[in-house]
Amino acid sequence: MKPAAVFLAALSREVSMKGHCHCGAVRWESDGEVAWSCYCHCSDCRRICASPVTAFFGLPHGSVKWIGDEPQVYNSSEGVERLFCGICGTQMAYRNAKDRVNIHLYIATLEAHEELPPRFHVFHSDRLKWFDTDDRLPRYAKTAG
Repeated sequence: MKPAAVFLAALSREVSMKGHCHCGAVRWESDGEVAWSCYCHCSDCRRICASPVTAFFGLPHGSVKWIGDEPQVYNSSEGVERLFCGICGTQMAYRNAKDRVNIHLYIATLEAHEELPPRFHVFHSDRLKWFDTDDRLPRYAKTAG
């Protein structure tokens, strides 16, 4: 099976995933089905992560179980919550009231982050002009679709 077909097959079945913050106080696990994975270039994500780009993936809200310390919540704008570790500050997830289906988790929190690469870019129109990821993934000016 070609690598792209293997990746798509993995996305279409339920997989067991685990993740955690830098210090390990906030942990999560899920048997949910991955909906998508992407790079985000928006200015809010850049600022909250102190990084030129970040990478997310979507899981159904109810499929994520928090273990250990509950993540702290920062309401960054109306209807938007950013979840983080209250001890080490690691960004864990993003919730948007407009997305009633998925919670957006940071790929970097995955224990097996190499297995879930981003498949497209969002808010590419907001990207830093001096930063490029040198890939051939689809790029959307705002959100996908």
